[in-house]
Amino acid sequence: MKANSELETLIDLMAKLPGLGPRSARRAVLHLVRKRAQQMAPLAGAMARVAETTRECLNCGNFATGERCAICTSEKRANGELCVVEDVADLWAMERAGVFKGRYHVLGGTLSALDAVGPEELRIPALVERVAEERIREVILALNATVEGQTTAHYVADQLEGRVTVTSLAQGVPIGGELDYLDDGTIGAALRARKSL
Repeated sequence: MKANSELETLIDLMAKLPGLGPRSARRAVLHLVRKRAQQMAPLAGAMARVAETTRECLNCGNFATGERCAICTSEKRANGELCVVEDVADLWAMERAGVFKGRYHVLGGTLSALDAVGPEELRIPALVERVAEERIREVILALNATVEGQTTAHYVADQLEGRVTVTSLAQGVPIGGELDYLDDGTIGAALRARKSL
């Protein structure tokens, strides 16, 4: 029974991960137990090492094994462009695209009056300091196109007004998107962001 209790505890913990519910967690745990030497032991070791060594970059908020992440310490990335994102997953998505060659600033969320998240709970004051200290020319707001994301973008733009050029990612029709399947907000954003051909 003790083994079953420990298995149930593991399943409950796995079920709390994003994208996994109780059934998916149960299947994952059963798979790991069956392949404990090939997958469970290395996974447990990797998780322990990450838990021990990974911390938040003091400069940008990315994950790092030292005080600063590889992006912040790279002189090649010090080009005066700073991309502001909500969380580390967004930073990783931008890096995966491979098109941005500057540095990042992770806010740690978005402003939300309902959840009592104000500027001080986010890394907005640190952003204002970075702009002054690091000779930033342009701040690119790469925040999600949600009400909270856009509210945060407007607040950040107001805080940086007159200090630096502030831009945002274009919004609108995605590549391969068909107008008939898009929501009204996306169509409206695409129309407002139209450009000459």
